Amino acid sequence: MVDGKPISLGLWDTAGQEDYDRLRPLSYPQTDVFLLCFSLINPASFDNVRSKWYPEIDHHAPNIPIILVGTKLDLKEEYDRREDAEKNGDRHAFENASKEVKELKEKKRQRPIEFRDGLACAREIGAYKYLVCSALTQSNLKGVFDEAIR
Repeated sequence: MVDGKPISLGLWDTAGQEDYDRLRPLSYPQTDVFLLCFSLINPASFDNVRSKWYPEIDHHAPNIPIILVGTKLDLKEEYDRREDAEKNGDRHAFENASKEVKELKEKKRQRPIEFRDGLACAREIGAYKYLVCSALTQSNLKGVFDEAIR
């Protein structure tokens, strides 16, 4: 139920691998909205929004609304907490961090994607909305799908 109305939602998770580049657009006809997702802790994933995913969608389905979605909010929040602890003198802040958070920390000059950067990207590509969520904690997950339905 969204806004008091029962809704049926069908999702297509298209493969991101290059092997499927020619097949993926076949799933685009009759699409009502795209959830264009990237990982908040993977800068390459974010870069692909501009360099790969938006151009592909714009080419094959130019008038379909896009909601830009930053995923893995739980890991971004973990990174931010550990970064703050490290700045406050905790030399062991990243010792028992999750694998993805440790990997990001080890990559010098790479940082999680900040909300303002996601918002700027959403404006640049003409996305209808920019939202962040976590599938693990369910934080704002319902909000993403509710917005897609609206």
